[in-house]
Amino acid sequence: MKYVGAIDQGTTSTRFMIFDEKGSIVSSSQVEHRQIYPRPGWVEHDAEEIWNNTSRVIADALEKAGLDGSALSAIGITNQRETVIPFSRKTGRPFYNAIVWQDLRGEDYIHSLSSHLPEKELRERTGLLYSPYFSASKIRWLLDNVPRVKAAAESGDLVFGTIDSYLTARLTGMSSIVTDVTNASRYMLMDIRRGEWDEDMLSITGISRDNLPRIVSSSGLVYGMTDPDGPVGASVPVAGILGDQQAALFGQACFSKGESKCTYGTGCFLLTNIGTEPCFSEHGLLTTAAYRIEGEAMSYAFEGSVAVAGSLVQWVRDQLGMVSSPKELDAAAASVPDNGGVYIVPAFSGLFAPYWRSDARGVIAGLTGYATRAHICRAVLEATAFQANDIFSVMEEDSGVRIQSLKVDGGMTNSIPLMAFQADIMEVPVIRPQIVETTSLGAAYAAGLTVGVWKDLDELRGYWKEQMRWLPTMDDKERENKVGFWKKAVRCTLGWMPQGREN
Repeated sequence: MKYVGAIDQGTTSTRFMIFDEKGSIVSSSQVEHRQIYPRPGWVEHDAEEIWNNTSRVIADALEKAGLDGSALSAIGITNQRETVIPFSRKTGRPFYNAIVWQDLRGEDYIHSLSSHLPEKELRERTGLLYSPYFSASKIRWLLDNVPRVKAAAESGDLVFGTIDSYLTARLTGMSSIVTDVTNASRYMLMDIRRGEWDEDMLSITGISRDNLPRIVSSSGLVYGMTDPDGPVGASVPVAGILGDQQAALFGQACFSKGESKCTYGTGCFLLTNIGTEPCFSEHGLLTTAAYRIEGEAMSYAFEGSVAVAGSLVQWVRDQLGMVSSPKELDAAAASVPDNGGVYIVPAFSGLFAPYWRSDARGVIAGLTGYATRAHICRAVLEATAFQANDIFSVMEEDSGVRIQSLKVDGGMTNSIPLMAFQADIMEVPVIRPQIVETTSLGAAYAAGLTVGVWKDLDELRGYWKEQMRWLPTMDDKERENKVGFWKKAVRCTLGWMPQGREN
């Protein structure tokens, strides 16, 4: 039996999973890390804590499986995207905390940058829109505000790496400093057609190519071997990298144009494969690299992102103390037939697609004396479904492809009320696979393809199996009424903060 390991480094936790050659889970280990909020709108992670947690979960999963590190044929990495770590090219030590994808501190810089380059040209160069969501503004903030980061950049010892780059470097004893096309496409610095750093964007932002990792394919290439003295305890190929949402697309076997998936995690991300030629949205969707296998053309995807999904459940649990667990919230939500007129728009970090309003802030609307804790819990779940539906509707329009069904994955797919409501609001079947941890699976697939554990994409497609399907049952009038109230609630969030302010 052959085994492939996958590091899944997410926004709230780090997981290591071991899969066998049939794509079945052998073992798993997961640990959460701290969320650091220095100021309103700012979000950081301790990169050393993430590295230590990565080392811990690798050792734990290997022990649970009764395997030595040398039993792994390869390791793949998938990661939270846009999050940037300024680390030493020599030692891997971070010069500052990781600035997380949700962080808004680059907003002022984005406003100034937009005067240098029309957004239409930015979209056609990078596939992205002006937003502090992407890595470039975070890098610029670090250069402008952290003296030791600036000094390290000028000395040539600094790398501005996304999490994949940081972990690959640490795993390989700093012998490999790379990022794959899916992560590079989230910097706002990559030429979306060529899959290389864009010289004009580097010039406009003042970010040096020397301070960036080398861009590589997502699969089909061994980036380096793990240090035998490191957490794996053996020399194993690091052979696949995919940003988390692209990894889920890969793990869901969405290899053909028009195939779509939605991942419900900390955020919510809907991607549709649009083929090997990039096209661009008129409604705020992103054009992103879906994956590139070495020696083959790049595949692209339309993406719509929701900043707050599972993290809203976490907020209700941890900050409000309304429930003790997601299961308790689910049970409360299922105990009532509807939301009682309550709508929650969790614009904690503004609104992403299709609105792209960083001035928005969260609201709870429609409260009356009739509303109970259960209605609020149901509104928490429905908020994710409404946000995903906003993306779904414009994705069909921009892609010109009628989406017949939606493959779903991630932790929130365990919520029966959410999945049933999602099918109702989108008016399509919602399908959950047998393995819902498709992000980790996608990273394992990318690595296993490289070293020959799996032959090709057709073989991977054959491993995908349906576990559960939800069909729409809501009538049109009720659906239109609910969506209408949702849009009214969204309008209440807009303009809360002056443009260009982070708090």
